[in-house]
Amino acid sequence: MARGGTEPAAGDGAGPATGTQPAAIEPAVEELLDALDSVDADGWYPAVDVERPWSTANPRIAGEFARPNAIRAYLRRELSALMRSGATVTVRASRPALDFNDPGFFTALDEDRVDLRGKKLFLFGPERMALSLDRLSHYCGTPAESFQRHVLFTNYAMHVESFRERFPDAEGPARPGVQMPAWHQRTPDGGGVSLVNIGVGPSNAKTITDHLAVLRPDTMIMIGHCGGLRNHQALGDYVLATAYQRADHVLDEVLPLDIPVIPNHRLNTMLLDSLDAAGARYRLGVVHTTDNRNWEFNQGRTLAMMKSARSIAVDMESATIAANGFRYRIPNATLLCVSDKPLHAEPKLAGGAQPFYEASKRRHLGIALAALDRVRRDYPDGLPNQELRAADEPLLGTETGD
Repeated sequence: MARGGTEPAAGDGAGPATGTQPAAIEPAVEELLDALDSVDADGWYPAVDVERPWSTANPRIAGEFARPNAIRAYLRRELSALMRSGATVTVRASRPALDFNDPGFFTALDEDRVDLRGKKLFLFGPERMALSLDRLSHYCGTPAESFQRHVLFTNYAMHVESFRERFPDAEGPARPGVQMPAWHQRTPDGGGVSLVNIGVGPSNAKTITDHLAVLRPDTMIMIGHCGGLRNHQALGDYVLATAYQRADHVLDEVLPLDIPVIPNHRLNTMLLDSLDAAGARYRLGVVHTTDNRNWEFNQGRTLAMMKSARSIAVDMESATIAANGFRYRIPNATLLCVSDKPLHAEPKLAGGAQPFYEASKRRHLGIALAALDRVRRDYPDGLPNQELRAADEPLLGTETGD
């Protein structure tokens, strides 16, 4: 295959692969994936062409990728499903990959551009994909290729400690001082768990999920702490979010507040079963997410919002992750642990925090991991996400619909 500025010759990549011979699908898909990597290595954006004879509206759909090896497991699953349904899939070189410092690269990042002439294959363009993969490595300290199909977010290092105790061979940051360190319990099929310590606040929550979305994870779960807002909650109780009150403000311009955002029902059901199996105390309800860590200093408006929504907990990240999960079609949920009760004279103070943290961290992580074990068992091809799909949904991630 030619390199540099010379376009690879026709036929250098993988030829058409079709689903008419089921026994040949697996090796055919691997050949296609290897061809994608080869085109990428030669400095071109690889393209995938899908022909679906059953579709009258969109019989042929094409899409470009960057660093396809970062989503190899996802592409394997999606292309295999299409070929089993009778689609023909072809890989080719599309165009030379742009450098990050190319002026055209910035222009191509705009997600708001819409081409109504045809259905998209993938949710993101190759420039957007390339930048996010690079930034994941920058923020998390690990290659984007290390991320697994299931992602947990925390805002405390103690959950990282518990994760590393549970998975002593987990891959972590290659350098100190990264902003949002990630740890990965890697499996051969990519179906393991990644944990990211996003720190405190909605800005980091938006940043990491903006970039993580290009990997198309199967699940995202926030396992942070919260302030309990009800009389009968106690420190150490859990909160399973059923809805969110968005006062984080970081996504208001791209996702208006009148658009409902809720967690994935099946994922919530599995978390609920895990809570019951663990004999844990919990409440279900609305989580209020704020961008003001010191909202107690100006209480009036925030308290009125919490009361009107009947919120049972307050935090600084959950609604942001859920809103981006909705935007980017990723099943998500929130399992929080009550660490303080700001309305009931039980604020989070330095002296009393450590004993609570030590008592809760292993159990909290274990409940979430138990739910993910069930996801893998019951939905090996990913959770259904019908409630996240748009009318003009890209082909990948929507099975084989028209």
